[in-house]
Amino acid sequence: MYLAKVIVTKKASILDPQGETIKNALQNLDFKKIDDVKQGSYFEVKIDADNQEKADQITNSICKELLVNQNMESYKFSLEEV
Repeated sequence: MYLAKVIVTKKASILDPQGETIKNALQNLDFKKIDDVKQGSYFEVKIDADNQEKADQITNSICKELLVNQNMESYKFSLEEV
């Protein structure tokens, strides 16, 4: 069994209005050294796979087919055996 931890964020070329709003709010709270904020999504998926390579393939498929809008978002993930 593997646990996939997936982080999805907007691509650098895509406007992130939520991230900009959070950045402005932090600066208004006197966090003046905040330069940029990216808002995204985090998923944890338990995968019943025989090995890490298979879990990696399944996680990539899940991301590409459902979790990520590949036109606007990018993703990264890590796997750990549980």
